[in-house]
Amino acid sequence: MTTTDPTTVPTPTEARAARRGPGRVLVTGGASGLGAAVARAVHFAGGTPIVVDLVVDGVPEGIDAHQVDVSDSRAVEAAVIAAAAAHGGLDAVVTAAGIDTPAPLDGISTETWEKIVAVNLLGTVSTVRAALPHLRESRGRVVTVASSLGIKAVGDATAYCASKFGVVGFTRSLAAELKGVVGVTTLIPSGMRTRFFDARDEQYKPQDDSRLQDPADVADAVLYVLGMPATSEIRELVVTHPEEDSWP
Repeated sequence: MTTTDPTTVPTPTEARAARRGPGRVLVTGGASGLGAAVARAVHFAGGTPIVVDLVVDGVPEGIDAHQVDVSDSRAVEAAVIAAAAAHGGLDAVVTAAGIDTPAPLDGISTETWEKIVAVNLLGTVSTVRAALPHLRESRGRVVTVASSLGIKAVGDATAYCASKFGVVGFTRSLAAELKGVVGVTTLIPSGMRTRFFDARDEQYKPQDDSRLQDPADVADAVLYVLGMPATSEIRELVVTHPEEDSWP
């Protein structure tokens, strides 16, 4: 029988100490909802949140914020370059910006359908692409925010499902491309208690919010991913209410 030298086995305290702090984290959609919860979690953990959002009026004083339409790839690139220059680089990006307008395919305008895809999928891609040189340098992390509707489709959500299925596929490919260089995780959350549903027609609003998650809980999961030691990766992370029926 072989024995293990106890002096070579890290204690739980030593293992936790190996986890890294969040560092400089750029968060799209960081002024509200899940993005704001992630920015707060990063701040309270001693990191530096950098917010990119269409409206930044509610961002707390002292947090760097960039007002950008994430569907505008050139504007996103400029914001990421400016943020990295101001903070001496980036350690992570979290792509939490997202929109939706539920409707049947023949009941939604072309402009609205394409805008949903542009924000949710193309905005994710342009953010990661612009940040990639800095993340390579810091050996940082990417956390893309998909959705439970990125792995299980429903009706009246063709644009949203297409965009979130796209985020899942994009992130899986990115993880294969960057393995050993940049950490890549797909976050797959179900519905949260945010303003995401406010502008919807009444028929598409949750009639019972008891199955909606607190975004702070999902943000805690993001923070855990950001703290993973270099020897481990969380490739995909599903976070749902215990009674959620949009997954699996």
